[in-house]
Amino acid sequence: MSSTEQPGIRPTVTSRSMAPLSGSRVGEGETLRTVPLPGLTLAVRGLRRDPAVEEGAAGEGAVREGDARPPALYVHGLGGSSQNWSALMRELAGDLDGEAVDLPGFGDSPPPDSGDYSISGHARAVIRYLDADGRGPVHLIGNSLGGSVSTRVAAVRPDLVRTLTLISPALPEIPPQRGTIPTVLVAVPGVARLFARLTKDWPPERRTSDMLSLCYGDPGRVTPGDFALAVEEYERRLTLPYFWDVMTRSARGLVDAYTLGGQHALWRQAERVLAPTLLVYGGRDQLVSFRMARRAASAFRDSRMLALPNAGHVAMMEYPEVVAPAVRELVQDSARLTERQDGRDAAGATPATSATPATRKGD
Repeated sequence: MSSTEQPGIRPTVTSRSMAPLSGSRVGEGETLRTVPLPGLTLAVRGLRRDPAVEEGAAGEGAVREGDARPPALYVHGLGGSSQNWSALMRELAGDLDGEAVDLPGFGDSPPPDSGDYSISGHARAVIRYLDADGRGPVHLIGNSLGGSVSTRVAAVRPDLVRTLTLISPALPEIPPQRGTIPTVLVAVPGVARLFARLTKDWPPERRTSDMLSLCYGDPGRVTPGDFALAVEEYERRLTLPYFWDVMTRSARGLVDAYTLGGQHALWRQAERVLAPTLLVYGGRDQLVSFRMARRAASAFRDSRMLALPNAGHVAMMEYPEVVAPAVRELVQDSARLTERQDGRDAAGATPATSATPATRKGD
């Protein structure tokens, strides 16, 4: 990775616009801004600040004037966007000063100048944003592809990550789930464009329904209003001239990451993560097998598990009211541990190196 991943080297943000973008939907109470960085521009979704909520919010590490909530960053999966996090961000609004990033080429973020859609490329984009924004360390939350990206960020830049939450993280799985076959095929040059030609007459409702059936444990949980918004967003993305190229290159980057060995292997990097980690797996996930939960729990040294038997691949969209309390508990436990360590440091004692609440592995 480049020097942008090294602590203490902070790229300069040339400018920042808070103007709403003309692309994807901005929900009620949300903001959407662009952040220009060297070689790329990222769209970042957040919630409008509510002084009443912030005044009563408990949390450590205030990083914004008048806001006591600790910062969080949400990272979406392949084909997703920052909109995937709207429900969970609202659930955690009283606890976290959350932002959701559109990875390069997704959502409202244009393609990067480098054309790099590898896991390392996406991780580099997240690191550049966190370095430039100065909000770290953050509570980092990733889903699917965003889970593998977040794992790499936490491994190479532990100074930027306070806790890590991974929802169906895309970590190497052999043999792979049957549902991942389309992702592998999309990574093959020419296949994506062939699929686009073969399906050009499909109505957007069919495309959206197929996608939701793959990602949700129970697609019936999607309300008619949310389905209509999903159709609208899918139609918008298909008009982007770089849509299929970004999907192909990102899928290829994910497949390539599965084959990497040595220190860059994702499972090896999972073992290097120091941050307390929450692992969320769905029993009806067609893209990441539920059986990988056990391996993940062994790989991440300070981990706890939330198993949702009826959830699919996007538990934060399907069951935000269940995922939120688990994230909240992780954040609060981390704050208590930090307070104990700070107190012992002030007293001249050696701080504890780990804590093992009842919900963590090893109990």
